[in-house]
Formats: sequence, C-alpha cells, structure tokens
Amino acid sequence: MKKNTICTNWPKFLLQWVVLAAIIFFASGLAAKLIPDSTPADPETYCPAGGLQALTTYAVRGSLPCSMSSLQILMGLGLAAAVVLFSKLFCAFICPIGTVEDLLTKLRNALGIKGIQIRNGSPADKILSIIKYVMLFWIFYSTATASELFCKNLDPYYAMATGFKGEITLWMSIVTVSMVFVGGFIIKRFWCRYICPIGAASNTLKFWLPLLILAALWWLLSIIGLELPWWCALAAFCVAGYILEVFHSRPKLQLLHVIRDEDVCGRNCQQCRKNCPYNIAVTSFGSVVNSVNCTLCGECIAACPSKALRIGTGKHSPDNKLFNYLPVIITIIIGAAAYFGAKSFELPTIDEKWGIEQGMELQSYTIENLKTVKCFGSSMAFKAKMEKVNGVHGVKTYVGSHKVVITYEPGKITPEKLSEVVFEPSHFRIWSPDPAKLSELKVVTIRTEKMTSKLDLNYLGLQFRTTGKSIFGLESEYDCPLVVRVYMSPDENLDEEWFRQTVEKKELEMPVHGGGTKVTPVDFEFVRMEKEVGTIGIAEYLERMFDPFVANFNGEYPSADSTVIIKREKYYEGQPQFIFELAEQSYEKPIIKRALPYLSNHLSKEEGVIGLYLKLNKDLVPSIQIRFAAPMTAERVQELINMETWTITYAKDDVREEPARMKFPVPGISYPYAAE
Repeated sequence: MKKNTICTNWPKFLLQWVVLAAIIFFASGLAAKLIPDSTPADPETYCPAGGLQALTTYAVRGSLPCSMSSLQILMGLGLAAAVVLFSKLFCAFICPIGTVEDLLTKLRNALGIKGIQIRNGSPADKILSIIKYVMLFWIFYSTATASELFCKNLDPYYAMATGFKGEITLWMSIVTVSMVFVGGFIIKRFWCRYICPIGAASNTLKFWLPLLILAALWWLLSIIGLELPWWCALAAFCVAGYILEVFHSRPKLQLLHVIRDEDVCGRNCQQCRKNCPYNIAVTSFGSVVNSVNCTLCGECIAACPSKALRIGTGKHSPDNKLFNYLPVIITIIIGAAAYFGAKSFELPTIDEKWGIEQGMELQSYTIENLKTVKCFGSSMAFKAKMEKVNGVHGVKTYVGSHKVVITYEPGKITPEKLSEVVFEPSHFRIWSPDPAKLSELKVVTIRTEKMTSKLDLNYLGLQFRTTGKSIFGLESEYDCPLVVRVYMSPDENLDEEWFRQTVEKKELEMPVHGGGTKVTPVDFEFVRMEKEVGTIGIAEYLERMFDPFVANFNGEYPSADSTVIIKREKYYEGQPQFIFELAEQSYEKPIIKRALPYLSNHLSKEEGVIGLYLKLNKDLVPSIQIRFAAPMTAERVQELINMETWTITYAKDDVREEPARMKFPVPGISYPYAAE
C-alpha cells in the first residue's frame, strides 16, 4: 500500500507551503490591504540567487548590482554554506519554483497521467544537464558586466511574483514560466534538474575540495604573472561543476546524508526512487546515499515501507529519528541568521578611488541619510559628480542606509565644503495656489538640520501637507543650519512651536493607492524660525516651483547653397515659425515628465518640427509647446501626437514602434512663435 508522504514528511511540506503562502500573500497585495502601515513587498528581498550574483559582481567590479540588499547577500552566503556543509536545503524547503514543480507532479499523479522518466546518468540526463551550466555562466557573466541583476529578465519566480510587470524581458519570462509548468508537469523537477542556474551552482559547490584546488591553481597562475580574465574563472567553475556532476556525481564531504540500512532494505519496492523529486536510485548506493542531486528533502525516508532510510552523518551514525528533522531545522536557523545578521551588515554598493599619489595624506568624511543615493545608478552618478571636485579622491556608497563615505585631501577641501558640494538645492510644491484668489504669498524662513538630500525636502513637504494648513510649497538653500523657505497663504499664522512639532515628527504617514498607510521614518531637527517674514508674487512663485523641459532638435541640414551642414534651428531661421500648445494643469506631474523624452524622440524625426518644451504659458498653466515651421502644420502635429504608436530611436540600429505614452483628447492651439 502506497504511503502518504505528506503526512509522514510533514515538516518539509509545512515549510514549503508556509513560504509559498507568504509569497502569495505579499505579492498579491493582500498584505498592503490587511496589515496597517505595511509597504509593498519586493519579491527579490529574500532571494539568495541575487545575493550570489551580487557577490560575483562585487568580486569582479568592486561594486554591487542595483537595489541589492544585505539580506539578499547573506541569504546567498547562507545558501552556499548550507550546500557545502549539508546539502541543497534551499532547493528542498524554500524555493517556490521547486514547491510548484512538486505540486505539478502530485497533480499529474492524481490525474493518472504517466510522466517522462529520465534516468540519472543516462545520455539524455547528461545532455540536458548542460543547459543549467550554460545558464549559470550567461546570467552571472551578464550581471557582473552590467552591475544589474540580469536574472530578472527571465526568472520565472520574479515574473510571476510581479505579475509580469517587473524588470522582465517578456518573451524570456514567458519561455521560462512555460518551462516550469509544462516541463514540471511532464518531468519531475524539470526546471530544477536541467534549467536552474542556482541548481548548477549548488551542485558545483558540493564538490568544494576540487574547487579549492582550482582556486589555488588560479592563485598560482596570478603569482607567476599569468593574469587571466575574470570570466575564465567563472567558465572554469561551470565546466568543473558539469564534469563532476556527470562523471563523478558522488560528493563525500558533507556532514549530513541519507543513510540506508542495507540489512533492512528490501531493494525491490523502489518506493524511494519513485518518490524522490530527482529520481535518485537510492538502492544503487551503499549505506551512504551521497548523490549530487540529493537535497535531504526526506521524501525517500517518508516513502520507505521498511524504514530502512534515515538522516545521519555517516554509516555508523546513531539511528536517531530526531536527525530526520535536522535539515528543516538547519534551513530555518540559516534563514533566521541571515535575516537578523542583515541588520548589522552592509557592503558598499560602490567603492571607487582615483587620482591617489604616493605620499598623500587622505581622510574620510561620512554623510548620513543621503536618500538620493539609493541604487548602483545613483551611486555612479554621485561618483561622477565628486570626481569633478578638487581634492576628492574616492567614494563609498551604502544604498541600504543611504550613507556615503568620501575620501578627500584635507589641504584642498574641508568637510564643510564637501557638505555644500553634496547638497542639492531643491523645491517642492505642496498645493497650487489659485492666481484668481491670491496675488501674493507669505514667505517664512525656518532653519533645520539632518536634511541632506532633496528627497528630505519632499518628505517635509508631505509632512506639511498632512496638517491641512494653507502651505503651498518649500524651497531649500544650503547653509548651516539649512535654510528652508515656506510659502503659505497670507492669512496663515503659524508660530515657531508649530513648526518645531511638525518638522520633528518621527514618522511620515501617507495613504497609499488601494487602501492602507505607508509609514516612512524621518529624523529632521528644527533649529529656529527667522523673525523676518517676506512676500512673493504668485507669478514668481509658480516660476520658482516649476521644472521646465527643453528639447531643441539637433538634426543636421545642408545650407541653402549646400556648402556646409547646419543645425535644424539654424536651417529654419528667418522662416515663419509657430507654437502648437496644449495646456493642462496635470502636465507637471512626474508621469507626464517621464513621457516627454519619448514624445520628443517621436517628433524629432519629422521635417519642420524644431523643438518641444514644457513651460508655463501666459496664464501660468503648465503647457506642452511644440515649435514648428513649414512644411509641418498644426493639423499634422495634432495627428502625430495622437498616434496609437510612437517611433522611438534608442540607437542608430535600434528603432522601435511602441504604444503611445500620452493621450491628447483636447485639440491644441497654434500661434506665431516669438523668440525669447
């Protein structure tokens, strides 16, 4: 009679289903609706695959991929440590893809459909196993060279967890998700056995002694002066893993194994192999089942009718049933250690040095809470900015804690000057005053500390918005303490104590779309309120708060006598020019501003279109203005902007037809262009 392995092996299934349920709970958005103050979950937060890719990138480039957290890195280290010491515990108990494939196998069996059996070590098994090592090299190489998690393009877990809305390549994600469901339904653990790059890395790490020998050889080559490209080490890792898996397949240096009592085992029932997710022929081993594919999942132990199998440390380990729970317990301990360890551990996203000469006396200056440094891209932008500063010779960025460490030469620049250089003056509009009701605004100046980035001004503005007071906007200017100008209604009278209490709130609470509240910790410090109170006209205020967009198209044209090549604007000089204007208050919203470069790109190919701008018009309303001359007409401009698809040029050989990013249902107006 066939045993119910779910009941017998309940710790495995309990952990698998808890993990899968948690992923569905958070990824579906239920958590945001049911848990007060929760924030949208990042499906990559706990993924060790990203952590291993990050460590590879750090070893190669000295930097981390964008959006990489300490938790992912420690989860990656935990996965590697578990494989080296015990087995592929992540594959057995945590990975949601493995859980889904296990469920697909149970569904197929319940439907009475016979699957395809691929015997371990068979020619088909050896050929298919190549795929995961090719995937391992491709994904890790691409991530390290671009410093972006390339796996997001095709990771089936990431695609499903984001609802195919993440940083994916759609066709790749569709292919891999199909492999999981179709392949997993027909062949047990198809993805895990033949496609998964982390499965390939885990199998290779099981042979850690040969890897140490390989690393020693690499070190020896570098000592004698033979410097090989880093990718050669990655290729050697992949090739060694494949060869060892296919031609050896029996790592012996783990602490835990499935132990078989040869005297008790009947050998004929084969329930162990039939229930093993990897089709391991358990009875072909001796007393120690040391297959490279074994994950210590316990399915063979639960299925054995003669109770001849158990978890142990070796042939002569004690027959203690508590050992059967060790893999699950160790998995939980490693996960918990990574979670709590991440709170006190962080690698720098970038650690760059330049222009350092022998004999220089350098010092470090740390700036905390720089929220604009939040990923690899913004870290590199910060580095590019600091490279232009005389006396600065290096930067480290920590995007998790929004901290930067600047290496500088004291004789050329001071910490105070560094703070000024790093600071970016900014403005933040809270509400838009009605010019028909107000002709001017009151200007109150307050002084604050612990506001190092322009995002801090945004957070403070949102703090003010929640008070319901008639405060319309903020503007910052560098000084010690920081200058913050508060623009408000002339009728609003707020004293210093009100500002102190509002500025020094420790949490910003903002409602989120779909219900719930997002809580953001803040730690601003109020210093004082200046006595002087000023005024500003509405027109000047709106101009200060407005961020224009300017794109003058730079196509090249022959001059009238065809003797020289001139710019487009020069080509149309002296001809009648016009402005096609679309005015709408919403045009200053971020989503519109993000679409304008694409609209500009689309229009720039058209003859007669000279430029595109976002400005305040004569009525102080945000307006998109398209400058054109003959042969272009206003009617043709209206037609171009309302096309269902826009033609976007990303590179000379990369031109795409993409869905329009904006709609313009209200016709624009046209009037003669007047040079400013």
